[in-house]
Amino acid sequence: MRWIRAAGRGLLVLVVILAGYVASGARADEAAGGGRGPLTLATAGDLTGYLGPLLQGWNRTHPGEKVTLVELPDSADETHAQMTTDLRGGDRGRFDVLNIDVDWTSEFAAAGWIRPLPRDRFPLDSFLRPVVDTATYEGRLYAVPYVTNAGLLLYRKDILAKEGVSPPHTWAELERDARTIAPKYGLDGYAGQFLPYEGLTVNAAEAVYSAGGTILGGEGTRVTVDSAAAREGIGFLARGLREGWIPKRALTYKEEESKRAFQEGRVLFLRNWPYAYAVASERGSKVAGRIGAVPLPGPHGPGTSVLGGSNLAVNSHARHPDSAARLIAYLTSAPVQRQVLTRGALPPVRAGLYEDPGLVERFPYLPTLRTAVLTAKPRPKSPRYDQVSLAVQAVVQDALTGRQTPGQAVRRLAHELDAIARR
Repeated sequence: MRWIRAAGRGLLVLVVILAGYVASGARADEAAGGGRGPLTLATAGDLTGYLGPLLQGWNRTHPGEKVTLVELPDSADETHAQMTTDLRGGDRGRFDVLNIDVDWTSEFAAAGWIRPLPRDRFPLDSFLRPVVDTATYEGRLYAVPYVTNAGLLLYRKDILAKEGVSPPHTWAELERDARTIAPKYGLDGYAGQFLPYEGLTVNAAEAVYSAGGTILGGEGTRVTVDSAAAREGIGFLARGLREGWIPKRALTYKEEESKRAFQEGRVLFLRNWPYAYAVASERGSKVAGRIGAVPLPGPHGPGTSVLGGSNLAVNSHARHPDSAARLIAYLTSAPVQRQVLTRGALPPVRAGLYEDPGLVERFPYLPTLRTAVLTAKPRPKSPRYDQVSLAVQAVVQDALTGRQTPGQAVRRLAHELDAIARR
């Protein structure tokens, strides 16, 4: 793929740049002493294959601190299950550094599975402002932002141009175009990630947030979901499935399945993460050169995305915590963050990269994504986030499949979340 080949040519330059960066850090750490040695880094499945080559750069300059990459399933739920099983085992476990979903930070910190980190060791002021909050719990830094994300609305700009319409900015416009334009071209109208897994929690939260609602407050201690806004948000999605402009097959979609449908030219509008734009724009894609991206729509204008991405955390029982912190500093350094974007098509946390003219030329969605990230909201913070997410998935699925009305679903969800908060 074009962006991988270009990144490959730059990898040697990256290693040279980072050699000096790492050497200066090494001298400082040698003065402090201790905690050095080989590491394991656990992450969800690397869909674009970028991370292995990045870690090779570290391993070449750190022969005594080599990192072994452990790829877990690409499903967030399965990755969470494997990580928590390992962490609950105590002792050292298999993983030293964990690439965790931003919404697991509170849960892992509350359980004592990851260790606090010194703020002054990482250049947090150079990160996009909202991402740092995802790495904290009760005022302390427990992880370092590594990748950020915000949902975007991808669309077929060639088809909208033929129809003489602008990309939708409201739910009413999205619904109208998905219902009237898509069938003329034999396309499904709108799709997201509606299989009951973490992606459904994200899609549901975005609908609720876009309508002006919330789900939890106070680090998970207050349940706020029983509102007109939540009923409106869930009702919007349920109506789409009932009326057919969201196809029933979307109930089986995760990120990859929905991206593939869009990439193969079967969907007019798609809610997905920016990587889907990058991959669907590659040579060989049926829609390459015909894709646009705008912020997610809402009831009366631009909606609200969920703040996605991942943070890097250190296992409380890590064998070599100093090496672990050094690795995190490497992976969040400006040169490597550039490669996270160019090699992995993943949004970096370094704010300055979003204003780089060369990167904006290669990734035209960057200004839109920056706006989406700066206005995004996190999923509900809770030390029992896994239980919260499972409750959202189960209840919203019943609303989408018509087993409950949106009003019934929201009342039930409030009851279930209240029981979780009281545990």
